Amino acid sequence: QVRVVESGGGLVQTGGSLRLSCAASRPYAMGWFRQAPGKEREFVAAHSRSGDTTYYADSVKGRFSISRDNAKNIVYLQMNSLESEDTAVYYCAARLPGYVLPSRIVDEYNYWGQGTQVTVSS
Repeated sequence: QVRVVESGGGLVQTGGSLRLSCAASRPYAMGWFRQAPGKEREFVAAHSRSGDTTYYADSVKGRFSISRDNAKNIVYLQMNSLESEDTAVYYCAARLPGYVLPSRIVDEYNYWGQGTQVTVSS
């Protein structure tokens, strides 16, 4: 059974940093998404299963960085210069094992974590 587990959320002040972690049972193409109250789930960043292909939403480019440690099957999302608009529940997701490249599309991910809350206060 595929398990995807996020950790690292919390409360941080505007301009601060947080690092989220996502542990999976094996290497997958992985994505981070977020959902704020009353809004649809949106793409944040994604990383290929192997190699270094990464995608970012325009709203986080230059502030967030996604990386992975394949030896540990962990994907990280380093979030810097956080803004109040970044407040949301952040979800990690994995594509089916056959995919190397990630995706920006919610429906192209099959396995989801439970989510971790990130709150940015001014």
